[in-house]
Amino acid sequence: MKTTTRLILIALLSLPLLAACDKTKEDATEDAAVALAPLNAPTTTDDNAWGSYLSQVVTRNMGDVTNSPYLYYLPASDSEGFEGAHERLREEIEIAMQRGIVEGNLVAFGSPESSMMADIVVGAFAKVDPGSMKGVRLLFIGDAADNERVKAAVEASGVNYQFVEAK
Repeated sequence: MKTTTRLILIALLSLPLLAACDKTKEDATEDAAVALAPLNAPTTTDDNAWGSYLSQVVTRNMGDVTNSPYLYYLPASDSEGFEGAHERLREEIEIAMQRGIVEGNLVAFGSPESSMMADIVVGAFAKVDPGSMKGVRLLFIGDAADNERVKAAVEASGVNYQFVEAK
């Protein structure tokens, strides 16, 4: 009888703990749902808004990559100093891609000027040796109209290509 009484007492004392665990699981599920809510691309050309959006997209698409990603961003064409920024970014990307990216890394490209960013990526990968970027993940964040031409330009390099539509 003593054993039965003790077991019942332990069971009764454990109920609040089990309820707390269930609540914690519900909170974690809700937090995950909020964290993975659909992202909307900024409707303005604000660099801070685009930076935040692109960072969130890249974070969600890291997969098994543990290294810090390389994120290339081209500001809107109506921003101050755009021509210089465009030219510097084009040169930077061409040099980086020719040099190569080490396997296991993620390279992401995004901009409110999707077509211009696509032009830069296509131009840079025209100079990349076939198969030289196996194991590298490449993420292009832009308009659906630019997806196929970027994909065609980067495939020969051996990257694992992924497209995210900025909508």
